Amino acid sequence: MPARTGVRRAAVLGSPIAHSLSPVLHRTAYAELGLDGWTYDRFEVDETSLPGFFDTLGTEWAGLSLTMPLKRAVIPLLDSVSETATSVEAVNTVVLTPDGRRTGDNTDIPGMVAALREHGIDKVETAAVIGAGATASSALAALARICSGEVTVYVRSEIRATEMREWAERLDVAVRIAAWDDAEQALHAPLVVSTTPAGVTDTLARAVPEHPAALFDVLYDPWPTVLAARWSAYGGAVVGGLDLLVHQAVLQVEQMTGRSPAPLDAMRKAGELALAAR
Repeated sequence: MPARTGVRRAAVLGSPIAHSLSPVLHRTAYAELGLDGWTYDRFEVDETSLPGFFDTLGTEWAGLSLTMPLKRAVIPLLDSVSETATSVEAVNTVVLTPDGRRTGDNTDIPGMVAALREHGIDKVETAAVIGAGATASSALAALARICSGEVTVYVRSEIRATEMREWAERLDVAVRIAAWDDAEQALHAPLVVSTTPAGVTDTLARAVPEHPAALFDVLYDPWPTVLAARWSAYGGAVVGGLDLLVHQAVLQVEQMTGRSPAPLDAMRKAGELALAAR
C-alpha cells in the first residue's frame, strides 16, 4: 500500500503529560507505516482547558489520545462513544474526521486483553485486583472477557468498595470485596492485576509465593516494580505496563490512520529504548 501524504495531526492530552511515551510509540508507527506528513505531539491540557482545545482543532486533525484527568471529561464533547468506552465511562481515544465528527473509544480494555494473551493468558478461573482507582474499572472490564469465575478486589475504604461493586454489576462480573490489610492473599490467585501507583505494592513483594502464577502490573516507570521483580525472580509470568501501553497504542494508531496492522514490535522496542534513556 503506498504511503499517505499530506499533513495529518494527532496528539496525547493530559495533565501532567511530560512523562508520556505516547509520542515515541505513535511516531515510530508513522515511520514504519510510511505515513509522510503525520505528526504526533503532546499537550498539557486539564479538564478546564479541554473544551477550548477542542475548539482549535482543524480538519488536519486525525485523532487524540487522552490520559488522566480527561478520560471522563471528554465524553460530553463527543458525537458518539463506543460500547467499550461507555461500559467504564472512560475514553482514551478520539478519532477525528475531516467533516468534524468526534468518536470516542477505549483501547485500554482490549489492550489489556491483548497484552495478557500475548503472554499466553487468555482464560483464568479466578483473579485478584489490587487497588480500586480508575484503572481498576478497566481491569474489571478486561477480566470480564477472560475470567470465568470470581474476581477479588482489595480496597482501602468502603467508598472504594461501593464503587467496585457498582462497576462489577455494570460489567456483569462476579466480584468479592476484600480488605487492603489482606492484600497478601491476592498473590495466590491465578492472575493478579496490580492497578496501584508506584511504591504502593512494594511491601507485598515479601509475600510472593514460592511458585507464583501470573502478575499484570500496570506500571511501566519505574520498571520493574519491586513486586514485579520478585515475581519474576520466583519464576512467575509478568505482564507490565509497557505491554499495555504498546497494545493500546497499536489500536489507537490503527483507528486514527486506518492502517492495519500497526508495527507492534517496533513500537515496543522504541518504548523500551525511551525508558532506558530516562
